[in-house]
Amino acid sequence: MKTNETKYKRPKYSLEFKQDAAKLVLEKGYSLNQAADHLGISLSALGRWVRTERKPSGNESATKKPGLNLGDHDELIRLRKEIEQLRMEREILKKAAVFFAKEAE
Repeated sequence: MKTNETKYKRPKYSLEFKQDAAKLVLEKGYSLNQAADHLGISLSALGRWVRTERKPSGNESATKKPGLNLGDHDELIRLRKEIEQLRMEREILKKAAVFFAKEAE
């Protein structure tokens, strides 16, 4: 079992890097293997980025959710974090309002 000190951490790549890497495959004609080797990234990560950036085809089944491109996915994550923080702040303010209302009585 690995401890926290020896646990492998995935590298963080910028949105622009992910999009550019996907463009190598989608627009420049690189194979997934070539692009991953050239950039020094994992094949699975590049494959995810390419699938995410690929435009949904018209023959996708109606049951599948429409995919988000990397920009939309990045914004979705940012907005979810912001929502969580706002909810926490709202709860703190609710508790403070109750506290001060009791104190004023």
